[in-house]
Amino acid sequence: MDQGDALWNVVDVEATCWAGRPPAGAVGEIIEIGLTVVDPATGERTGRHRVLVRPARSTVSAFCTELTGLTQAEVEQGLSFAEACRLLATVHRCGSRPWTSWGEYDRRQFERQCRATGVTYPFGRRHVNAKEVFTAAHGLPRRPGMAEALRVAGLPLEGRHHRGEDDAWNIAAMVLDLVRRGAWPDPREAR
Repeated sequence: MDQGDALWNVVDVEATCWAGRPPAGAVGEIIEIGLTVVDPATGERTGRHRVLVRPARSTVSAFCTELTGLTQAEVEQGLSFAEACRLLATVHRCGSRPWTSWGEYDRRQFERQCRATGVTYPFGRRHVNAKEVFTAAHGLPRRPGMAEALRVAGLPLEGRHHRGEDDAWNIAAMVLDLVRRGAWPDPREAR
């Protein structure tokens, strides 16, 4: 597949979460955006970024801190969701680059949160569900989680699982592995 000079953004988000139901009035909100830029033509991960996002309608629970390592004090230092989306659109060119995430959760979370807050969606339409491509390429009977997929691919888990920056980095390694295998879709076919 000829990808030319096209770069892809690999995105992974972490959101506020709870062991059970959210507290009254609280909703899941993005608190960390991990973004790794990949160059399929060279097979390299060329940029690694982390954006902390300050939640407006919820707080980081003890469960969420245990899962992600993120604390309320840490995310309070982050950007507002609107500022984070502007950063993605302007600095990281998310509106013009094809992008991928592990499954549909990240795309849907951005769509939900943008609708709920009136913030302009920062991404273009060219999105690829990396989990779906990986599952088909490896002939698996079910879609694996990211850590399991790394094991299937024979790739190491780098950093902390459920940390947006590290997960985006690891997903990017699998994307590039799929590119090398000839299993990654042409960016013009991304939906």
